[in-house]
Amino acid sequence: MADPRFFDRSGPFTLEEIARICDATLLEKTMAGQEIDDVAPLDQAGSGQLSFLDNRKYRDQFLVTKAGACLVHPDFVDQAPSGCAVLVSEKPYRSYALAAQAFYPLEKKPVSEEQKTQIHPSAIIDPSAEIGDGCIIAAGVVIGRLVKIGQFCRLDPHVVIEKSVEIGNYSWIGAGITVSHAIIGNSVRLFPGVRIGQDGFGYAMDAAGHVKVPQLGRVIIEDNVEIGSNSTIDRGAGPDTVIGRGTIIDNLVQIGHNVQIGSGSVLVAQCGIAGSSKLGRFSVIAAQGGIAGHIIIGDGGVVGAQAGVMRDVSPGHTVMGSPAMPAKSFWRQVATLERLSKKREG
Repeated sequence: MADPRFFDRSGPFTLEEIARICDATLLEKTMAGQEIDDVAPLDQAGSGQLSFLDNRKYRDQFLVTKAGACLVHPDFVDQAPSGCAVLVSEKPYRSYALAAQAFYPLEKKPVSEEQKTQIHPSAIIDPSAEIGDGCIIAAGVVIGRLVKIGQFCRLDPHVVIEKSVEIGNYSWIGAGITVSHAIIGNSVRLFPGVRIGQDGFGYAMDAAGHVKVPQLGRVIIEDNVEIGSNSTIDRGAGPDTVIGRGTIIDNLVQIGHNVQIGSGSVLVAQCGIAGSSKLGRFSVIAAQGGIAGHIIIGDGGVVGAQAGVMRDVSPGHTVMGSPAMPAKSFWRQVATLERLSKKREG
């Protein structure tokens, strides 16, 4: 159970309501009226709680769970323990996410539309800045000249928004963030410590001395983007750096100048993308993946954890290893090395 000091719970909900919320099928219709008051992991859930099974690794926990109800894939329906109501879903994890959102509603907007503008006395706002209705500006915020901030935005403590930056409606800028040279869309969420719009890493390198190349582009962040804590996005050198609509970026991600990321992409912790690379729509870069400069990842391309990508990736393909190669080739090499090492040991 989530700590009530930090999380407010809704509900309870009947199994019939939960099935409807998360697009699942309740097997035991006679249990439709049974109430569930929370969500919990398989090994901690009790009789009034909902859990889920999505990964075969947790099958043993599922077999003995005390959960009152469980979301499961059709393949595991017949293995449910006695007393556990079964909600069948082709995508149990997605269904669980929807159910958990019902119990613990996400803050869809940073500020209620009934909220009146609130500006902390310690905030420093240039007179030329435009602040939309209903915004909350917290302590220590600094807003520069000609900045435009849309309606119902939230700027948490010690945010710095530099000259001429524009931020759309319903956006949430977390504590300690700095933003410069950027145009940010609607319903964007930046988590604490993000850095947007700093100089790209551009130098003409020479034995006589490295010459800085002026970084004359911007960062364009489209609607519904989420950027995790302490991630950094450099502004373009001439063309803009672009983060496509609905992209999700994890913590500690580095995005270089001129990078273009297609809509709906996912970038996981500690991955890095060098300058002028392009990611197609719904691309995935797993943890610590590295993309060299001027690389193109096609739509739906997947880069495995710790992979080093030095050549373009075709749409829909998965690459792994360093240097990155097609996933099948990578696993074939791993298997070959394993066989050779066993022969030597023998």
